[in-house]
Amino acid sequence: MREWWRELSGLVLPADCAGCGAARVSVCPDCLEALGGAGAGRVRPSPAPRGLPAVHAGAVYADAVREIVLAHKERGALPLAGPLGAALAAAVLSLPSLSGGGAAAGSAEVALVPVPSARHRTRARGHDPARRIALAASAGLRGKGVAARVVPVLGLRRRVADQAALGARERRENVAGALVAGPSGVRSAAGARIVVVDDLITTGATLAEAARALRAGGLGVVGGAVVAAPAESFVPAESFVRIRSTTRAGRKTCE
Repeated sequence: MREWWRELSGLVLPADCAGCGAARVSVCPDCLEALGGAGAGRVRPSPAPRGLPAVHAGAVYADAVREIVLAHKERGALPLAGPLGAALAAAVLSLPSLSGGGAAAGSAEVALVPVPSARHRTRARGHDPARRIALAASAGLRGKGVAARVVPVLGLRRRVADQAALGARERRENVAGALVAGPSGVRSAAGARIVVVDDLITTGATLAEAARALRAGGLGVVGGAVVAAPAESFVPAESFVRIRSTTRAGRKTCE
């Protein structure tokens, strides 16, 4: 059985590190470190779409991280959901609304709500990347004492175009009103601290639409979390403090 599993893994996993190509290891220690969440922090695309919640990312979407995300998402390297889930869990834990003793003490359950993939994309890939990564992240959070689970609240009410070739405005128009919160999912997530999750953020249009659909379903959203984001979208700590202070003064909003 062990040899059979190794042969099967060879069909699914790259022979070398998915991030940097190091020989005979699916993810090398350096690439694991890049997904370890040490750089997790607030990200904000510019311009940010209306209704976008506070979003945190676990890593910068570049180089090895980018290669690992694509290997999992597009090439079916399913075991890579583990290290990607670790980055997502770090992003969740870095959210101000969840950091500190309250979350670790399990004062309220955390519901990770993945952005759903279109059915034809799921069929083509053979899996739902965001949901698989969210499941790995929830397991990691529970290992840290956080009561977390994945709740598939959202669904697509209409077909949307592939976002890859679209600009920011086109992406907003493409997903506007496309998501809906299902009644059974809303009931299941009621009372939990809801974090909408995805693998990546670029313009923020999809996460903003997801948050809108959840709010329309009667659910509050404490934030968003993604595995990775472009380096330029990370908000420096001093800028984040300035945004928060001006928001309190009523001169500017960051949501």
